[in-house]
Amino acid sequence: MTTDKTPVDNLTEEEAAAELAFLAAEIARHDALYHGQDAPEISDAGYDALKRRNDAIEARFPQLIRADSPSIRVGAAPLATFAPITHSRPMLSLDNAFSDADVRDFVASVYRFLGNIAEGEIAFTAEPKIDGLSMSIRYEGGRLVNAATRGDGTTGENVTENIRTIAEIPDRLPAGAPDIVEVRGEVYMRKSDFLALNAQMAAEGRQTYVNPRNTAAGSLRQLDAKVTASRRLKFFAYAWGEMSAMPADTQMGMVEAFKGWGFPVNPLMKRLSSVDDIIAHYAEIGLKRPDLDYEIDGVVYKVDRLDLQARLGFRSRSPRWATAHKFPAEQAFTHVEKIDIQVGRTGALTPVARLTPVTVGGVVVTNATLHNADYIAGIGNSGERIRDEGHDIRVGDTVIVQRAGDVIPQVLDVVMEKRPAEAVPYEFPQTCPVCGSHAVRERNEKTGKLDSVTRCTGGFVCRAQAVEHLKHFVSRNAFDIEGLGTKQIQFFFESEDPSLSIRTAPDIFTLKRRQEASLARLENIDGFGKVSVTKLYDAIDNRRSVALHRFIYALGIRHAGETTAKLLARSYGSYAAFAAAMEAAADPGSEAWAELNAIDGIGQVVAQAIVDFYAEENNRAVVARLLQEVTPLDAQAPAAASSPVAGKTVVFTGTLEKMTRDEAKAMAERLGAKVAGSVSKKTDLLVAGPGAGSKLEKARDLGIETVDEDGWFVLVGAEGMSGPGAPAPSPDDA
Repeated sequence: MTTDKTPVDNLTEEEAAAELAFLAAEIARHDALYHGQDAPEISDAGYDALKRRNDAIEARFPQLIRADSPSIRVGAAPLATFAPITHSRPMLSLDNAFSDADVRDFVASVYRFLGNIAEGEIAFTAEPKIDGLSMSIRYEGGRLVNAATRGDGTTGENVTENIRTIAEIPDRLPAGAPDIVEVRGEVYMRKSDFLALNAQMAAEGRQTYVNPRNTAAGSLRQLDAKVTASRRLKFFAYAWGEMSAMPADTQMGMVEAFKGWGFPVNPLMKRLSSVDDIIAHYAEIGLKRPDLDYEIDGVVYKVDRLDLQARLGFRSRSPRWATAHKFPAEQAFTHVEKIDIQVGRTGALTPVARLTPVTVGGVVVTNATLHNADYIAGIGNSGERIRDEGHDIRVGDTVIVQRAGDVIPQVLDVVMEKRPAEAVPYEFPQTCPVCGSHAVRERNEKTGKLDSVTRCTGGFVCRAQAVEHLKHFVSRNAFDIEGLGTKQIQFFFESEDPSLSIRTAPDIFTLKRRQEASLARLENIDGFGKVSVTKLYDAIDNRRSVALHRFIYALGIRHAGETTAKLLARSYGSYAAFAAAMEAAADPGSEAWAELNAIDGIGQVVAQAIVDFYAEENNRAVVARLLQEVTPLDAQAPAAASSPVAGKTVVFTGTLEKMTRDEAKAMAERLGAKVAGSVSKKTDLLVAGPGAGSKLEKARDLGIETVDEDGWFVLVGAEGMSGPGAPAPSPDDA
């Protein structure tokens, strides 16, 4: 499956959900290649463009944000060759800006979130974004005690001994430094050192390296620290993790403190107040880029004051107070050799261009998504022309391929002067290439418009959909069953042996029992073996109890991504309560339907999709079989259990005067509350500002506790506010 090129503004929720599912999987794959193996398949610009498309879709459809979303997930799992280290505070990544307009939007969003601050009063730092390997170095009592890579953002690889070989990283901090210090930054290799190393490798007849970033990462992961020492690695400090005391109350002040402790910091870092000055500094750094002795791929902007950073807080993966302004990507010309059709889990037929291999930004491109029939024809979802003059795409065309923008890689345009005379318009299939079922473009009942996605009507009769559903079920953020990868799922699905066949999710959990009664033992089949089979059975048995949100997500309900699953788990607490509520919500006039729609982040389309899933008898039968084998665990209590609003459902209405609505919601969620968008019998507290209307009246009619903004602050007390300079997870992608 590939992503959809339909403009984000024209996507339906169904199309958006399908594309987000693909993007989550594709970006996770590239994360593993980049962070775990130092062997990226795409350029940084290509990776950024994938994330940009994902972020744009999530911004328009926040209710579809998945728990495995790239906006949540960071990095990749640590290598098995190094002991794991759990970060005391998560190492987070950054959102990206790709244009001056994006930067202006970022600055405006900061002012909008904080509210009541005059333009120009907020200062930002701007510094080069180093293309290296993120590192967290911990000191206790002034001594370096450990160092870890970012890993998946929560757990990294212990590379302490290798870090000690980098001469410019102090082994001891000077007197006066806090007792606990975690300095974070980027390990990199200078361009000059990289060229010298490659010259040495070539002289010795050995394979040379691809680029400084990968070489630095590989050097740091050497099991023999002597090899690391020979590579002359460098370090820039720019962030921090756990700190027992804060040496400064600004971002610039913290970096200056690092410099005072002996860490190298980037001399191009500046503090700026106006958007124009920020953008000018970006342009200045861009001009200096070719002459720098280290690789950079953009400029990072951060709100300077730490108390404002604390107020702005974090999204699930990234801070609201920082962004990375990336440098432009590259384009290349190639040929469309053929067009194939892939069928996804929801039956979407996605065309893929098979290209004559071409190098773009140092990466060989062989495939590009063509998204849907309209995109191939050169028209948008509303009938508007896309690409230059609305040219269609044909087999044999010379095309411009770009690895940045909405999707990666993408066919940007057609070179009409080079179109072969025999090239004919592409005819999109009317039947599924996998199962032969009729393929249709559904019509949106509300708008009367045809969806851009052509979808197979075969359902689970379609092998592609059934297989993709199983892959989804066992994926990392669903049941996460190790040993059931793509190859194994395909094998079990295609097996005609009743003791081996897995056609639906419950079959996974009966495999061992069926095998015990069979003569055709799995361990005797090529590709398995006794040890691997035992591990597979153990992995399956280890998932007979699973978190409620994982269970809901694994069901593969259309539009219900991981973030939605977490919202549902948190709102209903247990699977029994959730299932009963979904069946009751089939009545659109019921209280259950109103409560489902009241969950902040659950829109009507998502709610209807969930209700429709439980209205289908076949789905209920599969779930019933599954519940005979596994137990969904009740949702965990909120982390801030001591908070007076932990576990309560809170609704904000009216105009808040001391903080913005977004800031108030973020505060409530940080304290363990559930934020709803409308009032119902399940609402515990209404916070009403001036201008509150129907929600306030309904709350009073239902006898729900109501407070004003001052009352809210009294209720949550000091817990609700983060003090100036309070240490918080800092982004580690600068």
